[in-house]
Amino acid sequence: MPKPNSIVLPDCDPIPILYEDRSVVAIDKPPGWMLAPVAWQNTSRNLQAAIESSIAGGDFWARSRGLKFLRHVHRLDADTSGVLLFAKSPGAVKMFFDLFESRRMGKIYLAVVVGKPRQNEWTCNLKLAPDKQRFRKMKVDERFGKESETAFKVLETNENFSLIEARPVTGRTHQIRVHLAESGLPIVGDELYGRLERNLPLGLRAMDLAYQDPYTKRRVEIHAPMRKFLETFGFKSV
Repeated sequence: MPKPNSIVLPDCDPIPILYEDRSVVAIDKPPGWMLAPVAWQNTSRNLQAAIESSIAGGDFWARSRGLKFLRHVHRLDADTSGVLLFAKSPGAVKMFFDLFESRRMGKIYLAVVVGKPRQNEWTCNLKLAPDKQRFRKMKVDERFGKESETAFKVLETNENFSLIEARPVTGRTHQIRVHLAESGLPIVGDELYGRLERNLPLGLRAMDLAYQDPYTKRRVEIHAPMRKFLETFGFKSV
């Protein structure tokens, strides 16, 4: 019997598997799932904990692969959807984590923002640090913040929103969200740095990961579907 092409968890639509090889699995993370430590029990939407429970329970999607271990090697915000990479062994966790830390992992996001940019391309280098006055938030802090860099490019505009390609060089918490908000272009549906839009989700999707596999040395490119995301915000194509 062939292996399922999705991860099946309770109270959730099947989560598509976008890519898989001997060392990693990449999924299309749906919005609403947190990536918190397994021991953190303040939410029932802890993706890492749910996956580990499913593996331990012998669910078919995992059993058919002989999976005993699967752990995320980077993070997406709870309401951000798109490509999320998991490693199949502790050794692979370290290898792929190092790719992110050493900036050898290419990342592309799509962001839907309120307003129209003044320029078609720009780079934001504002330093970021936790905002100790406001829980969960980050802030620009040129004195104590960590270096942060994101390149932006306008892809399309419509009557209500603009579609932006974001390429983060660094990987700070909420980096794209803060850099766009500071550019006067808050992401649609961003309750922390913009405003909620009625009936619209957070307009941020991780579209692509690209890297040289540390084991095989071959080029790997992983892409998430974009049509549904674009249509949600009134865009037809890129």
